Amino acid sequence: MQFAAFTKRIFLLSFLGILSLPIAAQTSHSKPETVEWVYRVRYGFEDEWLQIFRKYQLAILERQKQLGYVLDYTVWTPSLHTSEESRWDYRVVITRASHDAPLGQSEAEVGKQLFPDQAAFKRDENRRWELTANHWDLPIHRVNLNQPE
Repeated sequence: MQFAAFTKRIFLLSFLGILSLPIAAQTSHSKPETVEWVYRVRYGFEDEWLQIFRKYQLAILERQKQLGYVLDYTVWTPSLHTSEESRWDYRVVITRASHDAPLGQSEAEVGKQLFPDQAAFKRDENRRWELTANHWDLPIHRVNLNQPE
C-alpha cells in the first residue's frame, strides 16, 4: 500500500514539475513560426493608429512573449515612399514558439486578462480597424541557401 501511495506522489510531483516549465520548453517539439502582419493605414491617421496599436496589440504581444508563446517581435515602418499598389505603413514580424497558442493564451484570452474594460478595448480596436485601409497576415519562412536543390 505504501508503494502505491509513493508511486502516486512521485507521479503527481513529476506532473506538477512539467506544468511549471516555461511554455516555450513545453512546446519545444514544435517548430517556431514567423508571421508578418502588414498594415496600410488611411492617410493622415498613422499616429492615431499607432497609438491604439501600441496600447493593445503590443501589450498583448509582450504578455505572450513573457508567457513563452511569442519568442520575439519587431515593428517596421518604411523610411521612404513607394507606389500606392505596394504601399504599406507598418509591418510586424513575429516569431512564435509554435503555430498553436498554449491553451488559454490566445490573443483574445490575453486581451481579456490585460484589459478588463472590454467595452473600451473593443471600441478602440474597432477604431484602429476603421483607420486601417488594408491588412494581411502572412506566414513567412527563411530560405536555407545552403540546402541543395
